[in-house]
Amino acid sequence: MDKKAMYNLTYGLFILTAEEEGKDNGCIVNTVSQVTTTPNRIIVAVNKQNYTHDMIVRTGQFNVSILTENSKFDTYKHWGFQSGATVDKTEGITYQRAENGIIYLAEETNAYLSAKIVSMTDLGTHTLFLADVTDGAVLSEDASVTYSYYQKNIKSAPAATEKKKGFICTVCGYIYEGDTLPEDFICPWCKHPASDFKPVE
Repeated sequence: MDKKAMYNLTYGLFILTAEEEGKDNGCIVNTVSQVTTTPNRIIVAVNKQNYTHDMIVRTGQFNVSILTENSKFDTYKHWGFQSGATVDKTEGITYQRAENGIIYLAEETNAYLSAKIVSMTDLGTHTLFLADVTDGAVLSEDASVTYSYYQKNIKSAPAATEKKKGFICTVCGYIYEGDTLPEDFICPWCKHPASDFKPVE
């Protein structure tokens, strides 16, 4: 099977945020969908390796900031390429706080949603959260970014000066240095498997 066929499914890109005992955190996700309008419910799939995942499991609520085509690669690096377990992701970031007490991003986004968990389904590497939408607002008229648009227009290519021997993640650009890429390797940035890597040319 050509796994790249999966890339043609449509996805958005979002900043998923949570708050627990005074600590704010967030991560990048690409799976947020409305599933019913009455009640107004969404699903969100979150990788279990994300610190935000565990915060949501414990608190039962989260916010989604919908990124736009005007979003910058640095925003994806900030929220997606480092862990909130070791870094304060709110440092140097402009944000607002919704009525549920959780932050959302008002810049580079066109709307936010607040949600409360209804159920959780274990998907192995991810958890699928079904949640009631409790609040939300439109923030701009800018077009929502798709995963395809991000790949073609926002994601930075590795610098030409990088002469590393190894394998590059075709999703986010992370480079694994070495002669052999382990079959069970998981990208530390975007959490994609070894099958999404190719040799550095």
